[in-house]
Amino acid sequence: MHEKIVQGILNGERRMAARAISLIENEDPNKHKILSELYPHTGTAFVVGVTGPPGAGKSSLVDRLLTILRKQGLSVAVIAVDPTSPFSGGAILGDRIRMQEHALDKEIFIRSMGTRGSLGGLSRATKDVLQVFDAFGKDVILIETVGVGQSEVDIIKYADTTMVILTPAGGDGIQAMKAGIMEIADIFVVNKADMAGADRTCTEISMMLDLSGAKQWRPPIVRTSTLDGSGINEMFAAIEKHRLFLEESGQLQKVREGRIRRDVLDLIEDKLKNTVWAQVCGSENFELTVSRIMSREMDPYTAANQLLSSINLDDCKIF
Repeated sequence: MHEKIVQGILNGERRMAARAISLIENEDPNKHKILSELYPHTGTAFVVGVTGPPGAGKSSLVDRLLTILRKQGLSVAVIAVDPTSPFSGGAILGDRIRMQEHALDKEIFIRSMGTRGSLGGLSRATKDVLQVFDAFGKDVILIETVGVGQSEVDIIKYADTTMVILTPAGGDGIQAMKAGIMEIADIFVVNKADMAGADRTCTEISMMLDLSGAKQWRPPIVRTSTLDGSGINEMFAAIEKHRLFLEESGQLQKVREGRIRRDVLDLIEDKLKNTVWAQVCGSENFELTVSRIMSREMDPYTAANQLLSSINLDDCKIF
């Protein structure tokens, strides 16, 4: 079955790509086999992350950006990470609805995904879905995060270029500067720039960049308005300029090498965690150990050491 899905993706079959993504989201046992066979066909897509506080207009900007990318003849995928319903566990498909005008374009693949409890604004399945779209032949992959504010820094694990979207209202600029968002931005976009306070927000960002010291790449500040489309072309030009900088400076290679290191370690960590959980927490010995610790017959450190020595790693394989 997985061979048919892999071949379908490499042949450009949307139905097979959608099926693979569903298997990934549902933690199907075959997902790692599919991803393993797709991996040699990846590495060409450029990934752009779009992040920022809720209500900053990320979806509207992505919608405008799609139009420009298609005019350039580029094939695009969008991963729109939406809030997860606390009742059904499914994604609230707000972003997908806002990009509806592109739904019939065969060169645009929009997929909504739920955060599924992830505090960093991205689902754990995001990096796997990126591989599917990469192997599927997409030139550019846009990731729009859910908009969780100060914890929204996971995007740097996935994106080649990260855009942080801010607005003049609500003190978003100041809040971003207090968080890690300031450090992850390759491009700052002040959206709704027709509103009062846009100049102040741009000045605040510029001042913070001055304080951060000289770097090879100074993030540009782009003003946009999705109402009249102003600044959208400048935003696209900033993305292209950053991509060129990454390629010419060799930073793109370093960024992707770092990503591979994290991916391998994450896979090992997840598998070890699941193995330990299954063998330790599911055993009667664990409950007995907890009781002994409660009665002070044993300390947690000795207990953990004994439990670790009892773990069998023979079955700790990805697939």
